[in-house]
Amino acid sequence: MGTQAPTNNYEEEWISYSTIAWGASAEKGVQKDVDYGYKAKSDAGKVFNFLTALGDVAFAYAGHNVVLEIQATIPSTPEKPSKGPMWRGVIVAYIVVALCYFPVAFIGYWVFGNKVEDNILVSLEKPTWLIAMANMFVVIHVIGSYQIYAMPVFDMIETVLVKKLNFRPSFMLRFITRNIYVAFTMFVGMTFPFFGGLLGFFGGFAFAPTTYFLPCIMWLAIYKPKKFSLSWWTNWICIVLGLLLMTLAPIGGLRQIILSAKGYKFYS
Repeated sequence: MGTQAPTNNYEEEWISYSTIAWGASAEKGVQKDVDYGYKAKSDAGKVFNFLTALGDVAFAYAGHNVVLEIQATIPSTPEKPSKGPMWRGVIVAYIVVALCYFPVAFIGYWVFGNKVEDNILVSLEKPTWLIAMANMFVVIHVIGSYQIYAMPVFDMIETVLVKKLNFRPSFMLRFITRNIYVAFTMFVGMTFPFFGGLLGFFGGFAFAPTTYFLPCIMWLAIYKPKKFSLSWWTNWICIVLGLLLMTLAPIGGLRQIILSAKGYKFYS
């Protein structure tokens, strides 16, 4: 249960800064020069932006393998399997995600149109104290959630070091490897701050497989439903759509990163 209590706290921070974002946007009102048309002018640009948006959505609603670790902490018996409360928890989690994302998306676009930034707090500009508060909530959320989401990576790295490279498990090993990983991710984040493009790229490349089609493949392999039944068709449709998402979304995200990088100066 140790991983569940922090998760609830992080959702509170998530709700807090997303509410600040859409609430402040609504208070700001529709801008005079708002434009609701396509941001890209060419047909190719519109298509690539659409692919990037698909990756963004995939990232926003992606599952994470830390969920398996959370489920492992829930007591489970044949009479009361853990999948029951876990399923209810997942439903609630996705409802919370929707309550956070949809108001920001709709109100942000209504107020700023196609000029809205990847980070809507940048578009707001004022009031400064409210934006600072929202960013503080973001920092609190990221510091805590990073520890949870990185746990599977830490476990994988330490397993390889101990079992494959014969390192002795110790506090110092964990301390060094985890700090190196954190420093590396911080370096990448500071060096390539292309928020929208990275979301689209990793949403398609990294999260689409583990969320949208690999679970379906495993389900078909384990349960072997009757061919052409409803469940068979449903899973295969998800597999095909997931493969398309994994293939196309990174293309749009990578293009967005390249365009953003053209006028970017490192650490400027």
